[in-house]
Amino acid sequence: MVKRIETTIAEGDAKTASEQFHVLVKKLDKVASTSTMHKKTAARKKSRLARRLNALKAKPGASA
Repeated sequence: MVKRIETTIAEGDAKTASEQFHVLVKKLDKVASTSTMHKKTAARKKSRLARRLNALKAKPGASA
């Protein structure tokens, strides 16, 4: 999932990346709640992807 969002962000498709991000956040939260992944690791991944997604949306000409 993470690689798919990174690829979409690299392509510059903000709308699709935003949809994928919401699905990923849900999955990361579920995984973190079952102790498969540490909660802070999941939070770090979400934060880094959100920062990249927001930078993409802020770019002029991005398909939002």
